[in-house]
Order: sequence, then structure tokens, then C-alpha cells
Amino acid sequence: MRCYWNGTTPWVHPRAELEKQAGRKLTEMEYQMRNWYYFVWLCGDHIVEQHIHNLDVINWVKQGHPVRAHGMGGCEVRKGPDYGEIFDHHAVEFEYADGSRCFSQCRHINGCWDSVSEHAVGTKGLVDISAHTIRGENAWRFKGGGKNPYQQEHDDLFDAIRNNKPYNEAENGAHSTMTAIFAIDSKLSVMPGHFAWDAEPPTKPRPDGWYDHAVPGKTRVI
Repeated sequence: MRCYWNGTTPWVHPRAELEKQAGRKLTEMEYQMRNWYYFVWLCGDHIVEQHIHNLDVINWVKQGHPVRAHGMGGCEVRKGPDYGEIFDHHAVEFEYADGSRCFSQCRHINGCWDSVSEHAVGTKGLVDISAHTIRGENAWRFKGGGKNPYQQEHDDLFDAIRNNKPYNEAENGAHSTMTAIFAIDSKLSVMPGHFAWDAEPPTKPRPDGWYDHAVPGKTRVI
């Protein structure tokens, strides 16, 4: 399997812009909450906030979740005090219980190859899941029609509520989230000690206003 969320930076809210809107200096907590994408304790990094959707599709294909992973990542291009502490690229190889592998990429760098897609190769053919296309022995292509999938998921939820039917996506969501985090036995907490607008967030800027990034091979996450 292969899956990608390779694209560009979705948005950023610079501190100066936010403080101009507020008409005052923001506390560090206020700033991070309003520029939440760029802080791990709020966003989980873009592998969790964004690429999780592709990983969720692969877990659906496998009807399970990976048991091992190794990867790499870093911040190569998107740097500056308003881009917090998250990486701008990740690449992870996930291994499932049967030994099959998923090669995963996510990236926020302009001017590069972009793709938001999922793919699988089997003994009888290959499928581009995001393009609804199968090539091989049982070739098939979705030709349109039917209901919008985003509407369908709402219809299923509303039907369950109105007719008292069991409906729970929490377990799938938990497995996909843990696939993206992949630190199940970690004792590390990245959350604040308490929540308030004047509380100290777990990540603070250096004197120059920049934030430190995790360093592969050095930063401990267990």
C-alpha cells in the first residue's frame, strides 16, 4: 500500500496579525490556541491532523492497524516564529500483522509533487482508492451517481440517532489516531498542567521568538 497527503501549508495566523485584531498583546496560551495548527499539543503535527485520513483508508483496506513502524521527518523549508514546532514533512513505513507494508508520506512544501491519495497492489491487480479505479483481473471504475459520501455519513448518523440504532465510529477513530501517533506505550504527556488563558503551554518560544523542533534520533518520545 501507499498513501499520501503531499501539498502546501493550509494556513497560518501570525502573532502580529492576531494581536492587531485583538488590540492588545496575547498571552502565549491565547496565541497558540489561535495558531493551533503549529503546536503538537493542539494539532499532533500534520501527520495526525491531516494525513490521518489517508492512514484511516489504509486501515480500512487492511481491516486492521499496523503493528510496527519506522520513519523520518523534519522541518526543511517552513521555518519561522509563526510556524511553531511541527515538521513540514514525514515519511513512514508501516508494517501490518501479516507482514504487508504501507509506505506513507505527508508534506507541506511548495513547488513539489502533490498528491492526496491511497493505493494498494494485490496479486490480481491494483487499485487507486481515491480515484475509485481498479486495474487488473477485475477491472472496475466508479462512473458517478449515488450519494455524496459526506452526506451519507451524516445520514447514517442521523438515522441512528432518530431510530435508536447502535452507531459508533470511536474505535476506528482511535485506531487511526494511534496509527498516526504510534507511541502507544509512551509515558510522555504534551498537555498543559491546567487549562486557562493565562496558563503556561507546554511549548514556549526561545528568546528569539522561535520554537524548538523535535530532533530525529535525539528527542525521546517514550
